[in-house]
Amino acid sequence: MSGANQEYADHYIHHSTEPLGLRDAQAADGGAMPNEPASVPTEPSNTNMSDLTRYNPDATEMYKGDMNSPYDAPAMPSEAESAFNDILFPPDSYYHGTYWADLPLGERAKFINRQTGQILKDELIAVGRMFKRDPFSPISAYFSTYVVNGMGMFVEGYTLFSVGNLKPMFANTDVPKADNSFSGQSQFFRCWNSSDDMKKKLNIPKEQSGPERICDKQWLNAIDYLEIVGIIVGQILVGIEGDWVGRKFGMVQDALVMTLGSVMLTCMWGTSFNGWVICYAWSLFIYGIGVGGEYPMTSTRAMEGNSNRYASTTGDRLHRGRNVLLAFLMQGWGQFVNQVLLILLLLIFHSSLNAPISPVAAQYTFRVSFGIIAAFTLYLAYYRYYKIQYAEGALRDAKARLNTSGYDARSLALALTHYWHRLIASTVGWFANDFFFYGNKIFSGQFIKIINPGGTFTTTWLYNLINVGVQLPGYYLAALLVDNKFYGRKWMQAISFMATFALFCGATFAFNKLTDKNDMPRVKAFQFIFFFSSFWNQFGYNSTTFLVAAEIFPASIRATCHGVGAASGKLGALLPTIIYHYVGDHAKFYIVTWFGLAGLFVTLLFLPDTTGLDLREQERYWEYVMNGNAQDYHGVAIHPRHLSLFERVVLKRHLPYNPQLDAQQKMAEFRTVFHSTVGSGHYGEEDLTVQQREFLSSELGSKFSKDPKFVQNGGHFNDLHDSKLETLEKQL
Repeated sequence: MSGANQEYADHYIHHSTEPLGLRDAQAADGGAMPNEPASVPTEPSNTNMSDLTRYNPDATEMYKGDMNSPYDAPAMPSEAESAFNDILFPPDSYYHGTYWADLPLGERAKFINRQTGQILKDELIAVGRMFKRDPFSPISAYFSTYVVNGMGMFVEGYTLFSVGNLKPMFANTDVPKADNSFSGQSQFFRCWNSSDDMKKKLNIPKEQSGPERICDKQWLNAIDYLEIVGIIVGQILVGIEGDWVGRKFGMVQDALVMTLGSVMLTCMWGTSFNGWVICYAWSLFIYGIGVGGEYPMTSTRAMEGNSNRYASTTGDRLHRGRNVLLAFLMQGWGQFVNQVLLILLLLIFHSSLNAPISPVAAQYTFRVSFGIIAAFTLYLAYYRYYKIQYAEGALRDAKARLNTSGYDARSLALALTHYWHRLIASTVGWFANDFFFYGNKIFSGQFIKIINPGGTFTTTWLYNLINVGVQLPGYYLAALLVDNKFYGRKWMQAISFMATFALFCGATFAFNKLTDKNDMPRVKAFQFIFFFSSFWNQFGYNSTTFLVAAEIFPASIRATCHGVGAASGKLGALLPTIIYHYVGDHAKFYIVTWFGLAGLFVTLLFLPDTTGLDLREQERYWEYVMNGNAQDYHGVAIHPRHLSLFERVVLKRHLPYNPQLDAQQKMAEFRTVFHSTVGSGHYGEEDLTVQQREFLSSELGSKFSKDPKFVQNGGHFNDLHDSKLETLEKQL
């Protein structure tokens, strides 16, 4: 912002008690102000524009208020005109009036590097100031913003991944003999082991008969199936509810359903041990519904914040991806905490990690681990209901602009035709991600058997702990680079699919050599592939699919589309659990490897790059689409940089892009809202249009409002305050 504009903004925002530009506007209009906003004008043809004028708009020159111009609108005060020019071309996205993606490559590189360095410097300075005032305030701010948003993903990672950890513990639970060997007397032992496994552990020769399994194998397999089916149901159901009823309803409901499911997991029992297994499976199904809803709700909540079109912030454009991924990475911390806690609980109740584990110790271990998370999810429901401020206004206003109430089925139907290719990008990409992810889990078991053939289940636990520890840096590195304009979402996802595909190709085609237990250097190479593929999984497609599945769709159907994408991912998780029962280890690698190539293909072809894109522009574009005149939109939402290869080459949606005409349109919108707001003289929420309400909640528009509550809370009466880190980001 120029010095004059900054002085003007500072005067009116921080000092003046007079509504912005009121005297000048009243004088220009003879003391009377229009009560109704004028319609957005139709833009002139751009056929005679040179590339220079097309890509270097200047709002102060293009908008002179000529009465013969189709853009004619009542004149705004010159100070307001200049200030709005700074809103139209925010310095975090524009350089001397040119959008960052329109800059020549060399200048673009300088712009991005300068911006990245300045952000890092400013954030370090701000954190340093916070640390001086209170050494724990940066940590508190981190928790109050990112950790709180991601607690649903934390309990998801904690509980669902505990299922895989508990199975080997149950299989090694038995009443020990005097020599501390298996006796075969425990129902845990006879339920979770096959007949062959029991004979091996009881040292019974193969030719002799041994004890039979007392639990139905189909119900044991159903534990995995029902868990995933519950997640799919929750992802679709709560995604629709989040767009229909609201974000708060979806998030509170998720926490309550997870509380019910975790209580069922803590207290599960049966008249027979097979009945206990059935109770276990259905408890996971109920819990899975709550977990499934966390995917669309956590993503949309972390992404939307409390902003609107006119109050678009630098923090949203520069840190939106980071905000979402720092919430999502709590999934990794959930896995880590669960594994550590299970080890500690087993040490407490069993005094060691050696098998066989007494049935009493096993009962205490798994019930206490589930009971802890039950209390946690109950508190989470309370916190979400009473303590969190939601962006319900943004969803409500998005529907109001589209003349929609209730569920926006019209937008969903139109999205299936207008954005079907983006839906392919999110669904197939997530499907490939989860298929790959579960392939990595199979990789884990194979690796551990090779590295330690005689290892116990505790060896598996310890290697899982190391694996999660390797994944966590990948989560954080993804959050660090996801908003970088040179790397961003699309290239992060594409490169990670390519890297993991290459690693799995090595493991697949050199499988026999890498699994030779007598050649330790090759086993070490196998170990490297295992850990490195886990790192790329998190530093890439597992993180980006969670982000883009919501980001590339309009707000009114964002949660639904995210839920559909996440559900397709869980289908990708379900498929290998079925297929792998019928193929050998080597064949499993042949199958899973090619899903990396499929993920790379759909990413390059169908996924748009929304890095640095203002989502309010996407909403603005969607209004044009809904009104049937998408060709009349000229803004950055259809910039070639933010469109997929398919959208550019086949659909050619970038052709109407013209920043000069777009700036004229936006200036006209600002003018009409400016005058209609000043002239209305009413600032109660019920008296304002959606556009007026959004305008008043912006920084400059706040000078019109006489109700401080209305201004401070984004145009909605709510007494809750921003978190400390949100305050920090405003300072940045």
